[in-house]
Amino acid sequence: MRQAFGYIIVLLCFPLIWILYSFIHSEILTASEFKESLKEAIPLNTPVITSPIVLLDKDKEIFSEDYVEWRDPLPLESIPLFVQEVLIQSEDAEFYNHIGFNFSAIFRAVFANAAANSSDQGASTITQQLVRLRYLSTEKTYERKVTELVYAYEMEKQTEKDEILENYLNEIYFSNQVYGIGAAATYYFGKPLNELTEAQQVFITAIPNNPSLYNPLENFEATKKRQELLIEVLVKNNKISAEHGNSLKNEPIVLQTKTKKQLYPVYSTYVLDELKSLISSNEGFQQKIESASNEQQAVFLKNELQTRVNEVISQGLIVHSALDPHKQKEDVTYIDNLLDRTNDLQAASIVINNETREIVSMFGGKDYKKFDFNRANQAVRQPGSALKPLLVYGPVFETTSLTPNNEISGGKLCIMSYCPQNYGGAIYGNVSLKQAFRFSHNTPAVRLLQTVGIEEAFAKLEQFQFNHLVPGDHTYPAALGGLTNGVTVLEMADAYTGFINGMYKPAHAIQKVTNKNGDSLYEWQKEKIEVWSPTTVHTMRDLLADVVANGTGKGISVQSSYIGAKTGTTNDFYDYWITGLTDTYTAAVWIGYDMPKNMKPIESKKIHHKIFNQIMN
Repeated sequence: MRQAFGYIIVLLCFPLIWILYSFIHSEILTASEFKESLKEAIPLNTPVITSPIVLLDKDKEIFSEDYVEWRDPLPLESIPLFVQEVLIQSEDAEFYNHIGFNFSAIFRAVFANAAANSSDQGASTITQQLVRLRYLSTEKTYERKVTELVYAYEMEKQTEKDEILENYLNEIYFSNQVYGIGAAATYYFGKPLNELTEAQQVFITAIPNNPSLYNPLENFEATKKRQELLIEVLVKNNKISAEHGNSLKNEPIVLQTKTKKQLYPVYSTYVLDELKSLISSNEGFQQKIESASNEQQAVFLKNELQTRVNEVISQGLIVHSALDPHKQKEDVTYIDNLLDRTNDLQAASIVINNETREIVSMFGGKDYKKFDFNRANQAVRQPGSALKPLLVYGPVFETTSLTPNNEISGGKLCIMSYCPQNYGGAIYGNVSLKQAFRFSHNTPAVRLLQTVGIEEAFAKLEQFQFNHLVPGDHTYPAALGGLTNGVTVLEMADAYTGFINGMYKPAHAIQKVTNKNGDSLYEWQKEKIEVWSPTTVHTMRDLLADVVANGTGKGISVQSSYIGAKTGTTNDFYDYWITGLTDTYTAAVWIGYDMPKNMKPIESKKIHHKIFNQIMN
């Protein structure tokens, strides 16, 4: 009786099965009939997937990672066969036999959903899951399911099975913004996939079936039970022995969850900014932007550049930098603590290695957080007398026969309506150039600029990377650091490297950029140019050393056989500067308030001297 009843049920269901089969068969015939146009109609291009960008310090250690999604894609041959088998057995045992979808699984799902009056039961193959990940929504409707079948069928025609499996293993979701089996290994266990035990490998393969339910950071026990279920499937399908299965179940699982490294935020922020400049320079955007015929064209090119930068970064990069992590940590800690004793006072500094001309340390502001305003390379301030060596004295010794022992008037001076004054309104008679430099007298500096000529002097200054100079700066106030916009700390430190030996190349933080395979993608050009003659360099180094020993640089104390520096103070004491060099480093320091105000009350504390001493030792 029971057997007869079963036959009746089957007969009654047969029309439904036939209708469903006919519908799916019709879809397949349609796809086959229009196979050429279907390839154009169904976009099966590989989607753009954002991979992590990793920053390395000078010792090749990771100090910062940037990613929204943690990914670590692997070629199929690097994914253990055991892991492949676990996922195939749990998700799609007929993967290598079907055409993109599985008829028997679909029938089972249809009956189960009909009985429950829902569409929750799935029957997705690995191919269908990859299609859904890449191209379709996750809504559970029969209309979307049919579209998924057509896409899966087309994918199977266009793509080899192993390629589908590799893409699937690298793109499935493992909860906590982790995508791909390789990333899951490094995220949950801190080791490459091939270094995990088989028990650990099965544990992470338990997650994709339901990433919310099997999130091991929130539902560890549920994930462990799912792992044991998968092990039972392997035993049942004769992939492993029962004894081996029990051994895997009993192995303790201890997570070592990955923490995103975000050390030294000011340096990493700068590196990401410099990366954009590096791509712009290497791919010709910089030259096009500078040659733009109008502002609208420049904006268009800048937008194109940003699109290209996003495209490059999305591929995953390793950025090799010159960061000295020990020095960076000590410098930032010291300056932060020093500024904590003041109200709203800010500071910025840059330290450049003399030999490599690379930026090894940076301070961008008190209590700096990543992507804050970076005062080291974004704050444009008046440089005061710190500009004199570059715009006045360097050009004087480069273009004339004057020496530090020659004399010049320190008396009153007016050029038309411009009447500069010395510090405190002091009036001097004739003073040597060395004395004028030592005590930073103003009227001699303007007279020397007259001697050289404004255009000649600016021609020397324009050898460097001053990006905020404008034609209106070509005036006599510039001799005292009076500019339309100003300069940055980075620009000042960078320009002073010309006094190391007369040779100059722009200072950078990035050494090179590679992909994860180590292939070099971008590097800065290494060529140096001569900006000062050996005689000028020797003279300027003597004058800078004299400032430290006998002039406005008193209080600077650095352990080095050579130390030379120049101070700068702007009108109303809004900015204090020190820029100089030792045997090892060239550096610039600025202190001031974001909203400029008079710092005369704290002048005697010589905060900028203390900072300079710290970063140069």
